[in-house]
Amino acid sequence: MFNKLRDICDLIVFKHSIFALPFIFCAMLVSSKMQNQTLWFGWGLLILALFCAISARNYAMAVNRYLDAKIDALNPRTANRPSVDGRIGRKNLALFILANAFVFILSSFFINWLAFWLSFLILIILGAYSYFKRFSPLAHVFLGLCLGLSPVAGAVAVLEEIPLWSLLLCCGVMLWTAGFDVLYSLQDIEFDKKFGLYSIPANYGKEASMFIARLFHSGAVVFWLFFVGAVGLGFWAYLGVFICAIILYAEHLIVDKDANKINKAFFTLNAWVSVLFVAFIWVDLW
Repeated sequence: MFNKLRDICDLIVFKHSIFALPFIFCAMLVSSKMQNQTLWFGWGLLILALFCAISARNYAMAVNRYLDAKIDALNPRTANRPSVDGRIGRKNLALFILANAFVFILSSFFINWLAFWLSFLILIILGAYSYFKRFSPLAHVFLGLCLGLSPVAGAVAVLEEIPLWSLLLCCGVMLWTAGFDVLYSLQDIEFDKKFGLYSIPANYGKEASMFIARLFHSGAVVFWLFFVGAVGLGFWAYLGVFICAIILYAEHLIVDKDANKINKAFFTLNAWVSVLFVAFIWVDLW
């Protein structure tokens, strides 16, 4: 059982949940403060939101692994994934996808009607990402959209509507994700070229990709500032955005100087960005 659980965590890279989860709760905190004048939205909604967040991410990652199994088998970096080396078979992977889709839809149903109807559209978007890299370098932006939906979902869960500020935060998260995904894709630049996969590094080279990633991250900071202004937050929120901007700048310096440190820049620094962003928003709201 322990081994199977470990294989599943390896399959979905569970530790990367840190990228999206904080932004869901950021939107829920802001929504609850606006609607109820309190930061606490209740245990029931917290548990349902966790079920939705985890099942949606499990579904997205499993669909990606299912559709990319043949491609992953050819790439030395991904050849040891459980979906490739036989630890998790195709049938079990398909059942895992269906089970998580069911949990996501059911949890959304118990949140509110808007969340329920949007759950079907969200599953379509999450499942479509794997196809994008087969025909468009905008796959990075599409992946960003998948994570960017998390604050919109958080707002819908509490308010049962999609406010403008949640769309601004969505754009910020989308560009932030697209930026670090471009940097991460530098590891596969030769593989993508050889097998005709569309990525910004494979299409435009390292230097242009670094520039595009900087543009994405600059845009992310701008949208985060728009979000802070739209909500009417104060000093601590702006300070949080400023600190996140410094971390992103450091990320680019690290990758530019030593491409072998992409993984460190990708996971460690971006995990700090998501956690610190939400922490400063929480402090400002409190």
